[in-house]
Amino acid sequence: MEMGFQENQELTNLMEIGSGHYGCSHYRRRCKIRAPCCDEVFDCRHCHNEAKDSLQTEQLLRHDLPRHDVSKVICSLCETEQDVQQNCISCGVCMGKYFCSKCKFFDDDLSKKQYHCDECGICRTGGEENFFHCKRCRCCYSKVMEDKHRCVEGAMHHNCPVCFEYLFDSTRDITVLRCGHTMHLQCTKDMGLHNRYTCPVCSKSICDMSNMWKKLDEEVAAYPMPKVYEDKMVWILCNDCGSNLNVRFHLIAHKCTSCGSYNTRQTQRGPDTTHSCSSGVPQVVGSSG
Repeated sequence: MEMGFQENQELTNLMEIGSGHYGCSHYRRRCKIRAPCCDEVFDCRHCHNEAKDSLQTEQLLRHDLPRHDVSKVICSLCETEQDVQQNCISCGVCMGKYFCSKCKFFDDDLSKKQYHCDECGICRTGGEENFFHCKRCRCCYSKVMEDKHRCVEGAMHHNCPVCFEYLFDSTRDITVLRCGHTMHLQCTKDMGLHNRYTCPVCSKSICDMSNMWKKLDEEVAAYPMPKVYEDKMVWILCNDCGSNLNVRFHLIAHKCTSCGSYNTRQTQRGPDTTHSCSSGVPQVVGSSG
């Protein structure tokens, strides 16, 4: 019994020795990785990418680290280089309380509730019990959205439309817009600071704009058009419902009579023509200030 207790105590010590004292700004871990692409040593793949895929690096030499190809790690306590494994072959210390042999990933911070998604092919955070994998979107979403999210093929397999960071394996919080497109949560908040409330990809409204539409109703009613414009009609495209409509011209904004949205843009012709729409930002953005 005493021998078993001592063994358990030793394992606990190896699990805790140096925990939280090693790593980088991205992860707390007790090892470094040797990059298979350039044979250099870094704390993690993000540290590698920040150094090797930055504007300070010559363009032809820029590259990302292929995480699944990592085969060597260096223990932070005894500096022994070895094959990828959770415990150091030399000093026995646990190099990461969370360890994924598929992603070659180590992390001492278990509060993130890491788990590996085989369909995504990478490790994610938040607890496996709280997420589901959408086969069409090809990514993991909160179970709260399971029966009500709008599927978009490969929804996160692209860059954030605001900051251009690749979303699929980003460590920053990501939000799913009502239209199904995705972007960083902070980038959405930054857009709001500049009165931008439409999806940068499809121009649909990203939140409930009904209160804004009521205010625009009041503004339009308060400023009737001069007689020369009273009978002027224009074609508009509604960014929210997709309707092509012929409506009365107004300098402030044009309302979609199908869904009530002011998130519209003026087009050159009606829906029965092959001519392309005129370019421009949805009018509500320009008139909301």
